Amino acid sequence: MSDRLDQLFSELRAYVDERDWSRFHDPKNLAMLISSEAGELLAEYRWVPDTESDSYTADPAARERVTSEVADVAIALFNLCIRLDIDLPTAVLMKLAVIRRNYPADAVRGSAIRPPRPSGRGDSDR
Repeated sequence: MSDRLDQLFSELRAYVDERDWSRFHDPKNLAMLISSEAGELLAEYRWVPDTESDSYTADPAARERVTSEVADVAIALFNLCIRLDIDLPTAVLMKLAVIRRNYPADAVRGSAIRPPRPSGRGDSDR
């Protein structure tokens, strides 16, 4: 991992250890926490029209709330990676290779429609 990510994971480990919370950080609870925090992030955009979500986020007060919720999602995800000993950068790069293969740029550029995939492939990518 990068030095900055290593430092962040170290800080998160210390934070959890100082509070004796690791006993509560089983994979199921952390996965539920990720979902809960992602829901709070999503709630920031409830009723904001798609075409206005960028300008909504540009508002300083909204941006501060969104940034806080993004951090909560990241903290929950990072804690899950710590618990499961997942090298996040490696996992992301591996997944990126799969989705690049499943969504070649020349087949999907500018389109939100999922291209057909050969049968029998079990790669989950969305």
